[in-house]
Amino acid sequence: MLQNSSIRKSLDEYIKRRILEIPTEIKQTFPNIRQIWKCNDELDFLYGYYVGKIEEGALHYLLKATRASAGGYVDTFEIRGIIETRKMELHDAIKAAIN
Repeated sequence: MLQNSSIRKSLDEYIKRRILEIPTEIKQTFPNIRQIWKCNDELDFLYGYYVGKIEEGALHYLLKATRASAGGYVDTFEIRGIIETRKMELHDAIKAAIN
């Protein structure tokens, strides 16, 4: 599905925008991560959380962008792979917010 270069480019832009929003979102939403979620590593916890949130948002975005039905086939592994290409940007955005 993501072979279409305009859809892929649009999805990349969506992911970039979401990553830019993350530091503000973390500061407003997650004041005491370790206490609330009982996690040992805030960075690791938030990384997994945001990969999931971006993946979910990307699926909704693609459905709107392609006007596909909810029953259409979307390869979530492909979306996750695209998100992972921005691993360091996502990591850095989260790290900046929690430090």
